Amino acid sequence: MVYPSTFSIVACDPDAKTWGVAVASKFPAVGAVVPWAQAGTGAIATQAFANTSFGPRGLELLATGISAEETLSRLLADDPEREHRQVGIVDRHGGSASFTGKVCNDWAGGVTGSGYSIQGNILVGDQVVTAMQKNFLETEGELPVRLYEALLAGDKAGGDRRGRQSAAIYVVKPQGGYGGFIDRWIDYRVDDHFDPVTRLGELLQMHQLYFGKSPESERLAISGEVLIRLQQILADAGYYQGPTLGQMDEATRTALIAFIGNENFEERCDLVAGWIDQPVFDFLVDKFGSQDD
Repeated sequence: MVYPSTFSIVACDPDAKTWGVAVASKFPAVGAVVPWAQAGTGAIATQAFANTSFGPRGLELLATGISAEETLSRLLADDPEREHRQVGIVDRHGGSASFTGKVCNDWAGGVTGSGYSIQGNILVGDQVVTAMQKNFLETEGELPVRLYEALLAGDKAGGDRRGRQSAAIYVVKPQGGYGGFIDRWIDYRVDDHFDPVTRLGELLQMHQLYFGKSPESERLAISGEVLIRLQQILADAGYYQGPTLGQMDEATRTALIAFIGNENFEERCDLVAGWIDQPVFDFLVDKFGSQDD
């Protein structure tokens, strides 16, 4: 019997209307098995000898308005192999529940609190879930940040005693997906990697770079030295052959439109209004450099 021996956190921020799961394991593609979430409903982690039907069935139950505790009770009631299961649930209001079957391999267990459930099996010890709980409660920011910091703390505390292989984070919020059409906000998986939690963090940084938003105070006017630098980058990258004097002529504008589109930064640069977000500008300088470096 192969177990997705796992440590996970299921949590929500009812005020921000976000629900999600972060998970890591010495098991391939753990993100394809463990995390389930639905905006306005709740989130579930099903692991150990995972009953994957607990994901969709649990969300259906939560959608009726019953609590995490009641949902867990109903899922386990008709499962003859319940003692092999481990489950964490949060409901729409932040109620939480966790279950660790008696047959789950040591160390196995979990902790719950308002808005979160943390659990793991085949871990190096209870210090893993303790570290996760501490970091989750002490970290400020949006739910994906708090979930990741909790997962990272569990990894640093030893995590799965068999080693590392995969990690994932899945977070939903109403109209949180690209373009606002669906609720899937954050959905990143590292299916097979020697250091999956660290790699997952890199993917989250990438997500913030491409889809985050800077306050107006961090926007740079595309003029003067900023425009000169961009023209140098455009010339180095083969988009532009004109002078790099900081003048927004038609050739520069055409080159910038093509370049920004190719690099997928349309959401973080407005050529009509004449600004670019500082983190994106810094990234482009680091990535492409210039002849004057």
